[in-house]
Amino acid sequence: MPEAKVRVGGKTFASMRRALARMVEIGAADDIVSRGYDFCITAAILVNLTAVVLDTFSGIHATHGKAIGAVETATAACFIADYALRLLAARFTHPRGGELRSICAYAFSFGGIVDLLSFLPDCLPVFFPSGAVAFRLFRVVRIFRLFRITAYYDSLSAIAEVIGSKRQQLVSSVFILLVLILASSLCMYSVECNVEGTGFTNAFSGIWWAVSTLLTVGYGDIVPTTTLGKLLGAVLTFLGVGMVAIPTGIISAGFVEQYSRIQASLDRAREQDIHFIKFRLDEGDAWAGRDIAALRLPHDVILTAVHRGHEVLVPNGSLVLQPGDTIVLGAEPVLDRTKIDLKEIVLLAKNPWNGRLIRDLDLSRQTIIVMVKRDGRTIIPKGSTRLQAGDKLLLHTKDTSGQEAGHAIR
Repeated sequence: MPEAKVRVGGKTFASMRRALARMVEIGAADDIVSRGYDFCITAAILVNLTAVVLDTFSGIHATHGKAIGAVETATAACFIADYALRLLAARFTHPRGGELRSICAYAFSFGGIVDLLSFLPDCLPVFFPSGAVAFRLFRVVRIFRLFRITAYYDSLSAIAEVIGSKRQQLVSSVFILLVLILASSLCMYSVECNVEGTGFTNAFSGIWWAVSTLLTVGYGDIVPTTTLGKLLGAVLTFLGVGMVAIPTGIISAGFVEQYSRIQASLDRAREQDIHFIKFRLDEGDAWAGRDIAALRLPHDVILTAVHRGHEVLVPNGSLVLQPGDTIVLGAEPVLDRTKIDLKEIVLLAKNPWNGRLIRDLDLSRQTIIVMVKRDGRTIIPKGSTRLQAGDKLLLHTKDTSGQEAGHAIR
């Protein structure tokens, strides 16, 4: 049976899965359900990691071990439910053309593997009790689930974007560091290997010393004793400071480029501004009950969004508009030399226009009333429209002073 025909409680199964996909993905600020789900999953991650850390203290484990175990079990159940929901919504979150391919695309993605490993160590001991101790070692993998929190905050996401964009430079700097470590270890081993009681007994000990020296840690468990070895160690210490500064400089430059690119995008957006208006469809409006393809909007006007309840629908040709929808239209700004002044006024109780017909108002020939808002409804003004207290009037005034000045100059 086609999925679109399966109905559950008046809704198609496909629409329910689409709503589920919106819930499990990062939600917009006005999507209460999705943002609430994000908060619950984030809280479960933090509570679970807190319980894992507290369980490492012997005193806390002895007195509150059962409570910590219950918390870990409850949060693991949340992770299982989240994983199942994401598998169910994979067709819309990871579309690959087919149901199975979409599920595999999520399951084998980095996020899907982390989601699986976040609860798998708690489930494996049920089926393999003899390996319970070994499985507990895999619980450290769930710390990678914190990467999901980074997606909720732009500042944390910027770090991942910078590292991703500079990965080639970072890999190159790490490669240079590894070559320098290997060369330093072999040189120091060649200088110190014949000294009695030295710590440089093999090439690996030289590598350990080179890592701790070049990364400016300097544990001091292995130190050169000969004069030549000390001089070589001093030179490598200076090189180590420079090697640590290379990836730091790359990441810092990446942040500067990232925020410069964002600022440039915002500047270009202001230069190519688009004007938006929104209005609410009422019963009897010509657009109510019609699909967007049948509206035949002018080519300079675009229908950008449809607000229906708490949902923001992306308009396509098959979307049928309903009474109560809020329509958002966008259009290019006016670029000619004629200055257009739009002003909104609210009629107060003592305004002389109250109770009068629009045709009887003393308005300038350059000023017209283009819209009247009354009790949340939009009224197209006519000469016979009678104004009331509380009406919001949108006045259009055409300023021709610039044109007159141009004629006078010519």
